[in-house]
Amino acid sequence: MYRPYATLAGYNAWANAKVYAAAATLSDADYRADRGAFFRSVHGTLNHLLVTDRIWMRRFTGEGETYKRLDLVLFEELDGLRAAREAEDARIVGYAAGLSDADLAGAIRYSRVSSAEVFEQPLAPALDHFFNHQTHHRGQVHALLTGLGAAAPELDLLYYHRDSGSGASRKVEDATR
Repeated sequence: MYRPYATLAGYNAWANAKVYAAAATLSDADYRADRGAFFRSVHGTLNHLLVTDRIWMRRFTGEGETYKRLDLVLFEELDGLRAAREAEDARIVGYAAGLSDADLAGAIRYSRVSSAEVFEQPLAPALDHFFNHQTHHRGQVHALLTGLGAAAPELDLLYYHRDSGSGASRKVEDATR
């Protein structure tokens, strides 16, 4: 059975590993350079993604830290950020693998970081947002890497399916379309 959230969690971890490997090729100055992105730099954007993933995972599970700002820098050094990212990705993969149909039919309640208003949100659309948000900001990092002259990785979901064997995609000899 196809489990889209487990697939997206696996893809997320795979894509993050590729982005972090590319970021590690940058000089420290380039890694931190304000390039006009919403969170300014590769460093700022990668930290933002970790902050927001932790915020959403707390909303989903009730466990984890709370944060009052979306632009927090949790880790100054890439190595520490990368280790925290890998741990969070493992947490996300485990959570998504355990989701049942009943869980997906349920809802979560949360307040936004910027206000005390409480929202109730069906879980499945919240997960859609969660994984889309990651892709959105990874795309920004990808553009920053390209602009800095780094070899930006191929992050298409179909590449993940091929690399992981999770999709039915396979290379064939017949080149007809």
